[in-house]
Amino acid sequence: MKKLIVLLLLLSGFVMGNASEQKQLDQYIENFDLTEVANMKISSVEMLNMIEEGSAVLIDIRFKEEVQSWSIPFAKNIPLNELPNRLNELPKDKLIITACPHNDRANIARLYLTMKGYKAKYVNDGLLNVVNYLKGANAVEFIDEVNKNKK
Repeated sequence: MKKLIVLLLLLSGFVMGNASEQKQLDQYIENFDLTEVANMKISSVEMLNMIEEGSAVLIDIRFKEEVQSWSIPFAKNIPLNELPNRLNELPKDKLIITACPHNDRANIARLYLTMKGYKAKYVNDGLLNVVNYLKGANAVEFIDEVNKNKK
């Protein structure tokens, strides 16, 4: 929780520019409760189910160099520092799920998107756990479901 409060304070200083956005962040913090704590994150398995259904989009917010080392083919890569200039690539009608290896940058991206009017969550157990889960039969089943739902 301390991590989140520090994150919010940092964002209020350099992400939010005008008074309207600052007021929006203030209201978000004032209304922040245990329900929002639960609503802001999603587990790897929940996220994968939503991707299979087509009701969510996964945004990998790692830097390009990181993605070159290993990638998630069903994720859209938008590095955190490019997010403000690439919002037009994100659908407003689906849940946007942000992810990074653990969850620190994903949480920043989620807050930013929330302030911009998107419904967003972050993968609370990180991409490393997603990759760990998607091996063997789980990988085959997941890809089969994604392909079936694309048809």
